[in-house]
Amino acid sequence: MKLSHREHTVLTLIACGLTDKETAEKLKISPRTVEKHMASVILKLNAKNRVNAAILYMRLNPNWKLKIRYVV
Repeated sequence: MKLSHREHTVLTLIACGLTDKETAEKLKISPRTVEKHMASVILKLNAKNRVNAAILYMRLNPNWKLKIRYVV
């Protein structure tokens, strides 16, 4: 399973601790779109929830870095 660039970005921001609203503002999309991207990520990773999705993605992609530059 491969995440789209946008799904990867949304997952990274959520994993860094941003809310859906903060993520939406940063990416200039609606909070509902963030929810849809996360639902897609959870489905693709066969995860139980958002936290599980981030953990699974880290295990599958050990070089994944939570880029703080997205948050600042």
